[in-house]
Amino acid sequence: MNPMQRFERLPLALLAAVVLLVFTIGCSTPPKALDRAFTGPQLVMNPQVIPLGVAKLMDTNIVFEGSGFKPGDTVFVSLIGQKDVNASLVLTKVEANGTFRAEVGQSALAKLSKITGILRANIVTNEAFDSVVVLTRPTIPAGAYTARATSLFSTITAETPVTVAEPTFFNRIMDGIADMLGKIQDKR
Repeated sequence: MNPMQRFERLPLALLAAVVLLVFTIGCSTPPKALDRAFTGPQLVMNPQVIPLGVAKLMDTNIVFEGSGFKPGDTVFVSLIGQKDVNASLVLTKVEANGTFRAEVGQSALAKLSKITGILRANIVTNEAFDSVVVLTRPTIPAGAYTARATSLFSTITAETPVTVAEPTFFNRIMDGIADMLGKIQDKR
């Protein structure tokens, strides 16, 4: 390849890189943060959208942060909303300053919470002792929900809006690959 051909391809590669950068930056929303000036109970969740693609959801770390709760209390966070959805997500301890941070991430208990609460699925072990997500009924419907933090030892609650999103085209491709690899079984 001569130098002129390389120069002609440079604008195309540069354009592709700029478009990818703009798309990536433009499509992400800044994480929500607690309002430190507000003294009452509050709850934030990041990311603010829960994906319903199995592989994407299992890879997503959902972080809840709250303040305005009694120190030493225990807080239960659940997803509530349409069609009798009340999915238990996480249980956490309140710090001495009245705040808490709970992650529904990659631990076995967190994955079980996502599988049973959001996907309404089961988990089994295959011959190689790998966990397999078995979809036997529909997931919770996509739409608007509320994440509610409820104190176990008092009447304090806090809520934040949550969006549950249908799987994207790429989520469906990832789930199809995971199905072929035996990581997901769709029996719906």
